[in-house]
Amino acid sequence: MTDNQKANRPNRLSVEPKVIDGVRVVTMQGEIDHDVKDVLSAALLSEDSTVPPRIVADLSGVTFMDSSGINVFVAAYQQVSEAQGWLRIAGAQDSVLRLLQLVGVDTVIPCHPTIEQALNA
Repeated sequence: MTDNQKANRPNRLSVEPKVIDGVRVVTMQGEIDHDVKDVLSAALLSEDSTVPPRIVADLSGVTFMDSSGINVFVAAYQQVSEAQGWLRIAGAQDSVLRLLQLVGVDTVIPCHPTIEQALNA
């Protein structure tokens, strides 16, 4: 894919982090693929290691994810687990949820229908 083709793709990933009750909620919109894996990784992982990281990844706006996204989520899960924290996925659309289930990520990283359920699990 050329740079021009990448620039013309309307569904690039946008990331909006916020904190709800001490939990970082990262809301994503668009597509998760090789081109945006660094953006996703940076959004999920912070340099602040003073408190155990607790993260909810809101995938309700993600329309596509490939193995690059799976790899980032697994790496993020490993990092937060080592720091005594947790990572949960919320609101994955059917196609993204099927991918998570197909590769078994849902057995390692809890997947919830809503942000509220992920926060209260």
